[in-house]
Amino acid sequence: MDENAPAGHPTEAPAPREPQDPREPQPQQSQQPDTLDPRAELSEFLRTRRARLQPHDVGLPSYGRHRRVPGLRREELAQLAGVSVAYYTRLEQGNGRNVSGEVLDSIARALRLSDAEHAHLTHLAKPTAHKKKKATRTQHLRTEMRHLMDAMDGVPAYVLGRRSEILGWNRMAAALFGDWGELPREERNWARLTFLDARMRELFHETWEQKASDIVSFLRMEAGCYPNDPLLSALVGELSVKSPEFRGLWATHDVREKSHGVKRLRHPVVGELTLSFESMRLPDDHDQTLVTYHAEPASPSAEGLALLASWGVERPAHR
Repeated sequence: MDENAPAGHPTEAPAPREPQDPREPQPQQSQQPDTLDPRAELSEFLRTRRARLQPHDVGLPSYGRHRRVPGLRREELAQLAGVSVAYYTRLEQGNGRNVSGEVLDSIARALRLSDAEHAHLTHLAKPTAHKKKKATRTQHLRTEMRHLMDAMDGVPAYVLGRRSEILGWNRMAAALFGDWGELPREERNWARLTFLDARMRELFHETWEQKASDIVSFLRMEAGCYPNDPLLSALVGELSVKSPEFRGLWATHDVREKSHGVKRLRHPVVGELTLSFESMRLPDDHDQTLVTYHAEPASPSAEGLALLASWGVERPAHR
């Protein structure tokens, strides 16, 4: 037993030698598992966060010109977090079931994690009531939320589920992004549309890469909360096979909450649009997110949205 490890520490065997550069492409698995492996997710997340830090970033001296691994060594990270190297090594193996919240906080500070990354680390390392929800339960959009979106005259709005499913939308969203009611229900998914539909690449054009990164970060957050969701695992497997861009972004393990921002679109009818978006988790169901787009008043983009409002479908499609 490591006398320097905090009480309740993991008891796995020591880790193997340092991994290769996590940024290098990994061989594809021959078979996609039914669910994501929480231990592997925790291990890779910690490795990729450690790899992005250099000693000079955290005030440590850097000895030697050539280092075997990118970023900080395990012993350097353990020193910063105030835990033993053996303890941190076991945690990076994916064994976090007995780790305390205080230790996770120390590691998060040492890795300079954002609030979203800190929450993701906690979800991966410590089971919570949120994780124990039935992963495959069907999500339903409240009728009142549909009515609210329909009342947003001139504002494209839609609601996403936890697997990026498009649960509902209004007339302006259909005019801006296309009528999702024409798609089979299983294809009404922002991740699938972003990576597999060429029209979305044309629509978002120069901001497509940011859109793609936002979607993958969103799915990573949800995977941390619901590692045992077979539908989410199947979606990740499908996109990993069909899209090299998705596969590369998924391997970075980046997570972040994207609550607002700006997207530039190239619409086939009204041309260039610069729109601000707001993303809001619904207070009674944090697995659903309301997303709205709007233009600066009296701007060319506002005129474009007004034209879309007069051109768009008469009413929202059946959802």
